[in-house]
Amino acid sequence: METIRTILGSLDVWQILSSFVFLIAIIDPFGNIPITIAMEKKGIKINSIVVCIASLIILLVFLFLGEWMLKLFGVQIEYFAIAGGFVIFLMALEMILDVTIFQNDKLEDQDKGGGSIVPLAFPMYAGPGAFTALLAITAEYSTANLCVALLICMVVLYLVLIGTHWLTKYLGATALYIIRKFFGIIVLAISCKLMFGNLATIF
Repeated sequence: METIRTILGSLDVWQILSSFVFLIAIIDPFGNIPITIAMEKKGIKINSIVVCIASLIILLVFLFLGEWMLKLFGVQIEYFAIAGGFVIFLMALEMILDVTIFQNDKLEDQDKGGGSIVPLAFPMYAGPGAFTALLAITAEYSTANLCVALLICMVVLYLVLIGTHWLTKYLGATALYIIRKFFGIIVLAISCKLMFGNLATIF
């Protein structure tokens, strides 16, 4: 009981909101709507609950084991944050400039039996970008706040997945395009904060 009180007492609303906005921008459920629709048209079955649960489990495992892995390789979290900030910077450029820097496996190579875990949960939502973002911001935010932010992200992801066709119909491609650009700018700003903030810490 005392442990629960300690965890609840360590929660910070601003940290949760800040990390949520950052992570949801990286996971990018709105930007991936066209891919989801394309998969369904090809007969690939998608279970929204399975996608979210699988993504959450993968991200939580990486959140708790990621720092241990860094220690195993002798890498300080600040250095990883700088490297991760650079990778996230490139991802932000993709979102803002509509360029392709990172190459993904083609969806055509997936069988039509089901795509909830592969490629949706991994590597689309809980992929290298999310891994990098999580480890990078552990230098800025507490683990408890990140866990809550991840839970909120999965709720949003679930709502987007079940409402994909509704969002496409009523928001339209233009609105979704603007949302992606907006999140791209946020990601760009946070990546700069990660790089320069941790550089200042090191030097």
